[in-house]
Amino acid sequence: MTEMIEVLIDSVRVSLMSPQRIVLLRQKDAQRYLPIWVGPFEAESITAALNEIEMVRPLTHDLLRNVFNIFQGKILRVEIVALKEDIYYGNLVVEKDGQVLNIDSRPSDAIALGVRAHVPILVSPEVMDVAAIVPEADMRAAPPADLPSEAPAEPAPPSGGEESLDVFENFLKKLDDQGGEDKPAREN
Repeated sequence: MTEMIEVLIDSVRVSLMSPQRIVLLRQKDAQRYLPIWVGPFEAESITAALNEIEMVRPLTHDLLRNVFNIFQGKILRVEIVALKEDIYYGNLVVEKDGQVLNIDSRPSDAIALGVRAHVPILVSPEVMDVAAIVPEADMRAAPPADLPSEAPAEPAPPSGGEESLDVFENFLKKLDDQGGEDKPAREN
């Protein structure tokens, strides 16, 4: 089996022109990004966990994390394992009583749990090869005003930084202008 590629959550982005949300994953050791369209509730859950916002009552992902803890299951990692017909497939890898279990999951749910459990997010090389985007170093367009970042996971890298993300904002703006045609892969 080929070694999985570790990614970090770069940001959760929203377009004010549509209800679409994108989790933007950045390869840990390269300027390669994987955009995944997610639902608004999953995006909110990921953002809340990234910002360590305590809710009065547990959200669904908090509840599931609590269930794992009560039954002494340990979340080891999140995996995005396939992309079929523009739909991402994920796994939540859990250890219970010395046995490693792969639990089929939508990537957004697995990411929301993974952020809460502070575990790595891994992507298969095949998915990265097909769906990842590498911004061009010379892209310097101004970011559109309707695509603010909701929750940056960490500061922008020193080389390429914010300017390298302009290509994504322009791409999303183009999608809004086209009514969502040719949008990146989503999860189901």
